[in-house]
Amino acid sequence: MAESEKGTIEVAKENGKAKDGGGVRSTPDFATIGGIVLAIGGIVGGLLLEGGKIKDISQFTAALIVLGGTFGAVMVSTPLRVLKGALLRFVHVVLDKSQPADEAIEQVIEYATKARKNGLVSLENEALEVKDPFLRKALTLAVDGTDLQELRNMMQLEMDICDSRAQEEARVFESAGGYSPTIGIIGAVMGLIQVMKNLANIEEVGHGIAVAFVATVYGVALANILLLPAATKIKARIERETELKELKLEGVVAIVEGLNPKLIRSKLEAYRHEEKAQKKPAQEKEAKAKPEAVAQPATSKS
Repeated sequence: MAESEKGTIEVAKENGKAKDGGGVRSTPDFATIGGIVLAIGGIVGGLLLEGGKIKDISQFTAALIVLGGTFGAVMVSTPLRVLKGALLRFVHVVLDKSQPADEAIEQVIEYATKARKNGLVSLENEALEVKDPFLRKALTLAVDGTDLQELRNMMQLEMDICDSRAQEEARVFESAGGYSPTIGIIGAVMGLIQVMKNLANIEEVGHGIAVAFVATVYGVALANILLLPAATKIKARIERETELKELKLEGVVAIVEGLNPKLIRSKLEAYRHEEKAQKKPAQEKEAKAKPEAVAQPATSKS
């Protein structure tokens, strides 16, 4: 194959990625990773500063009781379908898979421009190539001539169903966060039962009590460092995904209505509030720096 042909194919691939939004791109959520490291580091660091040792809280049996008991209780209380979805959604805690709002807007504007020039039917083939299932379905319904109100109702129903399922999966981690401390207490009581068998040896009693309460530490820490924060982060991801779907739905409706792409862009700018909030401080800083960069006019000699 000639080099020119290879270059043409690569360009075509890049254009295809730009057209369909490039698929789902995952970026590490450093807030989650850093938060977990900071929380564990603070707890362990405090223990060491108080003269303790890491081996004081490293108990395999306590971890087995807490983890096994917690996830066993979750399995009992959660339907298998929801449990599978929750395990898959846990990836969203450490990876951000949401599409940037700017990218989604540009994607919609591209379709709006083509529809305005060549008609809505011209998007028929392109709509089938869109990787995002929600946008693909909305564009397909629009091209098929679906009534505008019916299109809104159908896509809103799909949004509500997806949101309900996602919230149900987030509640799995909330449930686990509720079970975990209680299972930790059960582990502590089981440890104390073993301690009571050795009351004759006071040294063994003291050591046994310390070991028994490690299960409580594991249970409370697992709930408050990982499970409950994970549920909160997943809910935040769900809200962001819903906002992006609303953006795309409003964009498709505007295309069907035949609005000017510039008006569509202005309409969808409201969904970029987070990006605008981040850019505003930088813009203000540049504005303040401009007067300082202006050269002072030379004074005429008398």
